[in-house]
Amino acid sequence: MVSLGTEGAAAAAPSGRQLVPADLLSLEQYARERPAFRARVIEHKRARTVGVGPNTTWCFEDRVTIQYQVQEMLRAERIFEARGIQDELDAYNPLIPDGTNLKATFLIEYTDPDERAVALTRLRGIESCCRITVGDEVATAIADEDLERENDTKTSAVHFLRFELSERARSFLAAGAPLKLGIDHPAYNHSLEVSAATRAALLADLAP
Repeated sequence: MVSLGTEGAAAAAPSGRQLVPADLLSLEQYARERPAFRARVIEHKRARTVGVGPNTTWCFEDRVTIQYQVQEMLRAERIFEARGIQDELDAYNPLIPDGTNLKATFLIEYTDPDERAVALTRLRGIESCCRITVGDEVATAIADEDLERENDTKTSAVHFLRFELSERARSFLAAGAPLKLGIDHPAYNHSLEVSAATRAALLADLAP
């Protein structure tokens, strides 16, 4: 196991490289380093979290955010055996972008449970209506590749999205083109241009 040190093991590694057991802290090490690591991850996620409209949040994942999720899962479930650790890595590694795509956890958020229940019915299919636009290039979300999160009556409040950006779109972004997020659903139509900080963070996900 490796220590996160001052900057964090995940932060020092290429964003597209998948995690292996040697990248993770033991439960004992993580217990010691968790407060500092958690604070760094919260700050790291700030530029990677974008609200699109009043009721959806896109949390763009990378190696740092996924290491945190794995470490938290190992801690919560008290997993320390090699097979269990590998199972968690196998579950979460697909959420790390690989250099040609952006990956996000998509949250539908309503504070009132009754309102949320109605909205999840009304918003069925929204996960496939999400898009990223760079210049005149549009990448539409590929949703929930791990398992189906929608049924015949309603969608889920949480989805996992992958956006494959063409070489042309990646070139536009590297050249300074704005990056826009949008949702084109009959019951929820919103879009925005991301901040400079978010754009820089996501551009790093597309590094070779």
